[in-house]
Amino acid sequence: MNSSVIVFPGSNCDRDIAIALEKMQFKNKMVWHKESKLPKSDLIVIPGGFSYGDYLRSGAIAGKSLIINEVIKAAKSGCLILGICNGFQILTETGLLKGTLLRNRNLKFINSDVNIKVINNSTKFTSKYKSNQVLKINIAHNEGNYFTDKDHLNKLKNENLIAFQYCDINGNISDQSNPNGAIENIAGIYNSKKNILGMMPHPERMVDNLISNTDGINLFASIMN
Repeated sequence: MNSSVIVFPGSNCDRDIAIALEKMQFKNKMVWHKESKLPKSDLIVIPGGFSYGDYLRSGAIAGKSLIINEVIKAAKSGCLILGICNGFQILTETGLLKGTLLRNRNLKFINSDVNIKVINNSTKFTSKYKSNQVLKINIAHNEGNYFTDKDHLNKLKNENLIAFQYCDINGNISDQSNPNGAIENIAGIYNSKKNILGMMPHPERMVDNLISNTDGINLFASIMN
């Protein structure tokens, strides 16, 4: 499979995701934000980091960059799009995903390994996971507090568009297991067609037992499959 990773000024997880993709045998290309054309891509990744220094608000400037027009076209044609952390924020800024990412409820940057539950494992991003499987994944963000309006929240629930929710080690979803205040403990969501996934946790950091664990591998294996 061919993948493309979009790189912005301030991106700092672009190489991490590239290494994870290459480990899983993707043929990957790095695409600078000023490019006007995308390589042939089965998967486009918008990585984490602090695009444009998070000026104005997280993802706001990146959402207007030149290459994003091509990402939007690819998304509408059915290409798989994965936005991680700042990438999730950028996806909401472009309107490819609804909702927004607010500041963490404690108003502090969080860098921690947390537990998330796989809510929908019948997508191209999660088919290698078991339903309700609990993963240990790293988060590192200041604005990870997902919020959306009541109608969209109901749609997320009714159409099974919630990808992951924060939970404890036993899979219990509660306020105590919510690190940032996200509504309904939401850690990741899909669009209606389920070809776009935005998530705050970093699966690319969990692909090697030597430095963390391998709980992120099956996300990339699902896409490859």
